[in-house]
Amino acid sequence: MDFHIREMKIDDYPQIYDLWMSIKGFGIRSIDDSKEGVERFLKRNPTTSVVAETDGRIIGTILCGHDGRRGCFYHVCVREDFRKQGIGKAMAVAAMKALQAEQINKVCLIAFTANEVGNQFWKSVGWTFRQDLNYYDFVLNEENITRFNCIS
Repeated sequence: MDFHIREMKIDDYPQIYDLWMSIKGFGIRSIDDSKEGVERFLKRNPTTSVVAETDGRIIGTILCGHDGRRGCFYHVCVREDFRKQGIGKAMAVAAMKALQAEQINKVCLIAFTANEVGNQFWKSVGWTFRQDLNYYDFVLNEENITRFNCIS
């Protein structure tokens, strides 16, 4: 299998979106994963997100960014018919090296509990499954912020 890894560009978005939509159980959010949302992400993190490509077709993605302290992988995926060929690992290494170039020394990712294939992969390649913390998120909209502010 002949593929190469390169930095993700916003012009890749139509192919990236099609790939994301083809992955069973893959979840995207309408605002953050829209073309505009991905463009904001890439402007903030211009060198760390990657795609895998073969014959001009995008077959894998990692959105990767950092906050100056810790990197994070989002939307790590490889087209189903191209899996188990080292593509995911090659993308992860490229993203890790891009983070290191920006002096980031740690990276995390979130895998849905139901994503058995992904969870099995990350554990098998030496990533630490954290059981010592809880992950919380909060949707930033006026209704939620107002409700949060009113809680005593």
